Amino acid sequence: MARGRILIGLFAAALVVGLVAALRPDPVPVDLAEVTLGPMEVTVEAEGITRVRDPYAVTAPLTGTTARSPVEVGDRVVAGETVVAILQPAEPAFLDIRARRQAEAAVAEAEASVRVAEANLAAARTELSFAEAQEARHRTLADRGIVSHEMLEQSAQRLETARSADLSAQSELELRRATLERMRAQLLGPGNAAAQGGEDCCIEIRAPQGGTVLAVASLWPRLVLAGGPLLTIGDLADLEIEVDLLSSDAVQVRPGMPARIDGWGGSEVLEARVREIEPAAFTRVSALGIEEQRVRLRLDILTPAAQRPGLGDRFRVFVQVVVWSGAEVLQLPQGALFRHGAGWAVFREEAGRAVLTPVAVGRRGTDTVEVLGGIADGARVVLYAGNRLAEAVRIAPRDAP
Repeated sequence: MARGRILIGLFAAALVVGLVAALRPDPVPVDLAEVTLGPMEVTVEAEGITRVRDPYAVTAPLTGTTARSPVEVGDRVVAGETVVAILQPAEPAFLDIRARRQAEAAVAEAEASVRVAEANLAAARTELSFAEAQEARHRTLADRGIVSHEMLEQSAQRLETARSADLSAQSELELRRATLERMRAQLLGPGNAAAQGGEDCCIEIRAPQGGTVLAVASLWPRLVLAGGPLLTIGDLADLEIEVDLLSSDAVQVRPGMPARIDGWGGSEVLEARVREIEPAAFTRVSALGIEEQRVRLRLDILTPAAQRPGLGDRFRVFVQVVVWSGAEVLQLPQGALFRHGAGWAVFREEAGRAVLTPVAVGRRGTDTVEVLGGIADGARVVLYAGNRLAEAVRIAPRDAP
């Protein structure tokens, strides 16, 4: 009977253990990550665009017609040597009937003025010849004592007056002739201007600085006004980057902060530095139709041009501005954090169970967050905790058998 009771007891204990094992829930599979101590960076990321730092816009010095462009986009030019544009000055416009009549009357008036000036010059020269002869005669008589010195001085004075009148008449004639040419120029039409242009009618514009042709307004002949754009020249080795940041991100950035340039098409990550932050923001509507306040930044590329082949003007790039960095920072993945009361917490793995652990956090990086307290280096935390997790719930790594 004693042996029977023992067997019954063992059977009952095994049955209880089996029932407990059968009813016990399986561990929740989770992804685990470690709290680490190491370098950490806080960056601000945005898309940017490259620009030539000092592009040179070549414009037409006067109104005229351009010849076919001697250069095309991508051509290299040398300052003061390469002809970048050929401009033929514009011909005068046709005159209407009233304007032509007025111009013809002005020409007739100028011709009459020239004739008057010629007559005045002839009279002045006659007077000058008489004054010279009279002065010479009085000088001879004065040497003989026949004419007084006073009469000699008067004749010399009349000679100087005649010479001045002759010079004035010559200048007046030149003035009237110039006026006549100006009036005749008003009568010139397109045909007359082309006939008088000769072979030297065109102006060759040479490159004001060396570099690469970035844009040409038109390859084909066309009429341009004075000051109209012809082409743009720039140095592709001297690039900068423009980035439009959200104003909330821009307040963290300071001139001189380092930056990394990625996504430009090359295999290397380019180094850059923030040079300028514009003081005023502007409004831009996002792709979702949301108005955003943006601030424009300009960055200098520090990587030599030889290490970024193919990068040109207005290329799209991806910019990461490093606003803070630390060498030995306690950090954990951002995916482990969740709200707990007024702060933050994580589920820490301890002996195969989840332990709710409040933590104090600091700066946030791209994937990690700085830990200020509440957990130690090397602890394992649950990533992306779901609603199945609670205090003391059994957990198992997802990749565990």
